[in-house]
Amino acid sequence: MTTALVEARGLVKRYSGRVAVNGVDLVVAPGEVIGIIGPNGAGKSTMLELILGLRAPDGGDITYWCDEPRRQIGVQLQSTPFFRGLTAAENLVLFARFYGVRLARRAVRDILGRCGLAEVAGTEAAKLSVGQQKRLAIALTLAHNPRLIFLDEPTAALDPRARREIRELIHSLATGGTAIVFTSHDMEEVGKLANRVVLIVRGHVRAEGTPADLLARYDVHSLEELYLRLTAEED
Repeated sequence: MTTALVEARGLVKRYSGRVAVNGVDLVVAPGEVIGIIGPNGAGKSTMLELILGLRAPDGGDITYWCDEPRRQIGVQLQSTPFFRGLTAAENLVLFARFYGVRLARRAVRDILGRCGLAEVAGTEAAKLSVGQQKRLAIALTLAHNPRLIFLDEPTAALDPRARREIRELIHSLATGGTAIVFTSHDMEEVGKLANRVVLIVRGHVRAEGTPADLLARYDVHSLEELYLRLTAEED
């Protein structure tokens, strides 16, 4: 039986009497690609912050596969603050040092190559295209060879070719055993990326399953239709 990387059970988080996360369960296994969806303010970000250890839960438990999970988790924010004046390769080396890792030149080439950035390794990060910057942001999460990666809107604002490149990269990482958890408001992209979808509404899990299972269970033709039906009360 495959050991889960993360098991969150009954997570609760309150802010000034308001319940932001209300009894959420989430299990992440190696090689999974999990899409977290839901309306703004539904509790998605808070849930992920709890799992990342950035906030302490008011209730529930989180079990990790290792003693120091932060050292083996990668995080890509929707906007990554690259260091000005540094190339793509130099940014990667510097981010690795934040995790106590000294990357050899070969490792830098390998990581950038996996992300389709080998030809722009010597280009200043700020001068890369939007798609290249997004791939570099993901490359930075790989600097310390994490088992688990969290991505925030990984294909937002990208053209169709760049979106396809990001999808291919994510699927490649998952095939190698890395678990990916991402958030998105693009239901079409979620259907292409995720092998499991978790819909958060008002702080709790409203629906969970593979895209195909969810469509069959709720008798809908698309994840967008499912989303609109199950979040109708939010409107």
